[in-house]
Amino acid sequence: MAYTTINKSTANFNTKLYTGNASTLNVTGVGFQPDLVWIKSRSGTGSNNLFDAVRGVQKRIFTDLTSAEQTSATYLTAFGSDGFTLGNNGDVNGNNQTTVAWNWKANGAGSSNTDGSLASTVSVNSTARFSIVKYLGNGNPATIGHGLGVVPKMIILKNLNTSDSWYVYHQGMGANAYMHINTTNGALSPSTNQFQATTPTNSVFYVGNAEGTGGNGRNMIAYCFADVKGYSKFGKYIGNGNADGTFIYTGFKPAFVMVKRTDATNFWLIRDNKRNTFNVSDKTIAADSASSETGWGTSYLIDYLSNGFKCRDNTTPINASGGTYIYMAFAEAPLVGTNGVTAKAR
Repeated sequence: MAYTTINKSTANFNTKLYTGNASTLNVTGVGFQPDLVWIKSRSGTGSNNLFDAVRGVQKRIFTDLTSAEQTSATYLTAFGSDGFTLGNNGDVNGNNQTTVAWNWKANGAGSSNTDGSLASTVSVNSTARFSIVKYLGNGNPATIGHGLGVVPKMIILKNLNTSDSWYVYHQGMGANAYMHINTTNGALSPSTNQFQATTPTNSVFYVGNAEGTGGNGRNMIAYCFADVKGYSKFGKYIGNGNADGTFIYTGFKPAFVMVKRTDATNFWLIRDNKRNTFNVSDKTIAADSASSETGWGTSYLIDYLSNGFKCRDNTTPINASGGTYIYMAFAEAPLVGTNGVTAKAR
């Protein structure tokens, strides 16, 4: 029996490593034309930079800052059929700096969506259940069409026009809570002014009148994700405070995992299968920090298994006793695909 309809996860999500040259750089080998590119310097200090096809090239926002969207020809200058082209900006293309780019496929610049009370522009990958949504707030509670066709499990949202925090909805926190991906803060509540304390539907998500989610005349961008069996998972777990740590079942061998503690102050920690090609995975980047990869040392250890991931230490950012955590994960390979091929642990 088929476990998933996505046999080749890298056709929808892929991590690409490259070394900067402080000049024009054509990065290839992604395997598809990316519509969301998240870039972070590994060897140097620099912000997490996000670019997407809906907002257009040369426009970046930062998960570790509250800054408004910036536009410059020195950032990402083109999306290509197998990657992207960069200018000479040091955050994305520092000379001799090792860099990681996480890439997701949507559907180009997007099209109009009128499912919500406010019109939105939506670029959606209906197979991988990922969409990029842009809309204009009006200062009132509203609904926004997301195009997924299923209920989103995680939404990462930013006001593009003013300095303001990011807002994160995640099913693992429930509809009445939210977090900021740009800070170490735990879950905050109520979410009435941010997400109307209301669970999204298979066609819309809810925003309140907060400046960061529904501000009058403010352009907003939202990245919406849903579970796809064997490919993506957005869940929660409880830490056990032990070096023989908690095992988290995803149903696939992960290629990317981001973990955040919700009941205490801690970082948004990111691991992938390209920076660590074998267990134990010990190379960390944080979505809410400009620190280099080497600045994190070799803590917060996890193992990638054929059907999930396992915490390998008792540090509080990933495995405190009784600590509650949310995660987002994407697959290297499904446990069993439609072709019957079985994933293997490392």
